[in-house]
Amino acid sequence: MTDKRTLGQSDLKVSPIAFGGNVFGWTLDEKQSFRILDAFVDAGFNFIDTADTYSTWVPGNRGGESETIIGNWLRKTGKRDQLVIATKLGGDMGDGKKGLRAAYIQQAVDASLKRLKTDYIDLYQSHYDDPDTPQEETMDAFNALVRAGKVRYIGASNLSAERISAANQYAAANGLASYISVQPLYNLYDREQFEKEYLPLVNAEGLAVISYYALASGFLSGKYRNAGDAGKSPRGAGIVDQYLNARGMAILHALDQVSADLDVPIAQVAISWQLHKPFITAPIVSATTEAQLADITGAVSLRLTPGQMAQLDEASAVSGNK
Repeated sequence: MTDKRTLGQSDLKVSPIAFGGNVFGWTLDEKQSFRILDAFVDAGFNFIDTADTYSTWVPGNRGGESETIIGNWLRKTGKRDQLVIATKLGGDMGDGKKGLRAAYIQQAVDASLKRLKTDYIDLYQSHYDDPDTPQEETMDAFNALVRAGKVRYIGASNLSAERISAANQYAAANGLASYISVQPLYNLYDREQFEKEYLPLVNAEGLAVISYYALASGFLSGKYRNAGDAGKSPRGAGIVDQYLNARGMAILHALDQVSADLDVPIAQVAISWQLHKPFITAPIVSATTEAQLADITGAVSLRLTPGQMAQLDEASAVSGNK
């Protein structure tokens, strides 16, 4: 079984990798999703992250597809008590359903609970900030859910460190449950904002870090190495535009060297680099095949030497000449 990590200042024990549920109802249908979820749990993992808006971007979808698939799988397997389920609210579900107003939070949590076919959510997260709603209202509403037993803990995703700190200060001053986690963009390429803005808060408050885009949308798998690779996926052009530069190539070169030394896929090395960072609780990763899943989960048992970590840190360091 995979060793578990404590999720911030909570009693939740999670596997060191979370499965990202954005693929459910998008690139995977329900049957395929069930197969991947079975494989993930059979390998000793217990942490699943989703959101109510997954996957509104797919033509014909309305949102809630991912939660619905997860809920159907939970009902089929009866494994709810063995798992840590995290979901998010606040994104645009259409028809004015968005934000972090108290009335909407109550409406959104009940909809998520119904789709997930569960009585409680382990980690309920603010997906996006809502500057039009006082944070006091949002935190009071979240705490009402905690008291009602609908939510065990709360976390934040795309909120600034300043806003998370302010919300937690209000919670502490009023004896309320505070955000225990942050869900930031973080990977070998995208390091700067997290390390400068969020890491001091993470260290000061003992927040769990559940990082997304752990493979930089697939760039850190080595799939995109020249402009011609843009056609390898629907989002390939954007990936090439964003990451295929001198710094990106330096990172791939370092990953190639370490993966060759260890005889493992470079995606494993990229994820393992995060797992060796003491402030990372669990990167969020997705897979659409069991082979991809095995490559990703293999990162947990991979051991990088201090020299290999230094090599990757140096290649990915943010500086004016990279």
